[in-house]
Amino acid sequence: MLAILQARMSSSRLPGKVLRPILGQPMIGRQIERLRRARRLDRLVLATSTGAEDDVLAAYVEGLGVPVFRGPLDDVMARFQGALAAHGPAPTFLRLTGDCPLADPDVIDRVIDHHVAGGYDYTYNTADGSFPKGLDVEVIQRAAFGRACAAASTPYEHEHVTPYLYGHPEQFRIGRVGQSPPQPWRWTVDTPEDFAFVTAVYEALYPDKPDFRMADILAWQAVHPDLVLVNSGPPPAAVIP
Repeated sequence: MLAILQARMSSSRLPGKVLRPILGQPMIGRQIERLRRARRLDRLVLATSTGAEDDVLAAYVEGLGVPVFRGPLDDVMARFQGALAAHGPAPTFLRLTGDCPLADPDVIDRVIDHHVAGGYDYTYNTADGSFPKGLDVEVIQRAAFGRACAAASTPYEHEHVTPYLYGHPEQFRIGRVGQSPPQPWRWTVDTPEDFAFVTAVYEALYPDKPDFRMADILAWQAVHPDLVLVNSGPPPAAVIP
């Protein structure tokens, strides 16, 4: 299955974060390393902007053997349309974001399996804090995405790609993957504090177990409660019933 990884250098809260080094390698390279361990993914494309500031990002990722599509900075939905047109055919694809260097390949596979088994148009795992923020996975049927693109009308919908899908459950078959108890932890990178946490995880776990998973991070957190970060506010897809 195709995964489209969106990333840019011009993050407002932590500019250039995707190329900040973790154990000597850019953060997005660490994430790609983890994504390549997902058994259900066979293709990965980076979707970044046409802005000059993203030249260095595109060059780095292409150097890893990952194809790159470049499109509008703020209309990320259009960027995804372009990536699909350039790297299809793909009846189903994943949306992933480049600020999640702790992405778990087992969680990715689980969400894909649930999506396929249920025949859904859109499947997610982000509501109710069920998984740590930073393990986000969205699986989308291309035909449903095309309908959403045609109907989406607000800048928010175009910037964030999937709000029209999860905001209209009457139009789309929506699947959800959850777990209990919820895991309200913050494992994404938007701030210097986030980056420091992720770096600490890699320094603790990667040398002995490069393919560490969610369970390993949870076990590490249990003995380092002073380093744990907790999400504030509802997750983006919490409006889905």
